Amino acid sequence: MSEPESRLDRIRAILQQRFDPLHFELHDESERHVGHAGATSGGGHYRAVIVSAEFEGRSRLDQHRMVNEALRELFGSEIHALGLRTSAPSEWKGE
Repeated sequence: MSEPESRLDRIRAILQQRFDPLHFELHDESERHVGHAGATSGGGHYRAVIVSAEFEGRSRLDQHRMVNEALRELFGSEIHALGLRTSAPSEWKGE
């Protein structure tokens, strides 16, 4: 397993275990950021869509904070940037 794949697998496992999502997407967008000054540390650029009952009744800011907290140990070394779309099941429109 290559490093980017294992990194993606670690991120995926953490988010699935923590949020038990009803809908989940995780995309590695690191190739789009080649040469970006922040990418020299080796951390990748990712985008995630997470729909979870854990987000019910919470603001979008709180939802993002929950995801960032779950991945806290990976920021800086394995994650440089993470784009998020989060929703509670009651808010999700299957977009």
